[in-house]
Amino acid sequence: MSTDAIVLLKNDHDTVEKLFKEFEKAGPNAYVTKRKIVDSIIEELTVHAYLEEEIFYPVAREAVPDTKDHVLESVEEHHVVVWMLSELAGMDPENERFDAKVTVLIESVRHHVDEEEEEWFPDVREAMGRKRLQEIGRRMLDAKPSAPRDPLKLQSATA
Repeated sequence: MSTDAIVLLKNDHDTVEKLFKEFEKAGPNAYVTKRKIVDSIIEELTVHAYLEEEIFYPVAREAVPDTKDHVLESVEEHHVVVWMLSELAGMDPENERFDAKVTVLIESVRHHVDEEEEEWFPDVREAMGRKRLQEIGRRMLDAKPSAPRDPLKLQSATA
């Protein structure tokens, strides 16, 4: 398994995208299925945001100072996503706003992923190089098991 930090983050993006597609394919009354999918989305995105904010963003920002604005925007996008995740965690999937909230979450995350993968990751890869990205990736893998899975805990961890 590759320990390249960017590869790990892209793998997380792919995992979440698969969950998004499962949600989008679930029928309008598939409440139990939707709840399970959303619970998985909550955990995946919470861990991912933690690893990015605590490990990846600080070193990437240092390596590519011109990306400061991108990092700050990404942190704010995470803040909005975590807020939606915390609302979804306690929301009944039969609530009329549940599907709408998940749809907005999906749109927001897809936008965030596109910006990272298209505009930012190539610059970070060029500046950091393979060896440094592997070191960061190892740190991320080591931190993953103890990363918060509850978005409310993430809010306090990164505040």
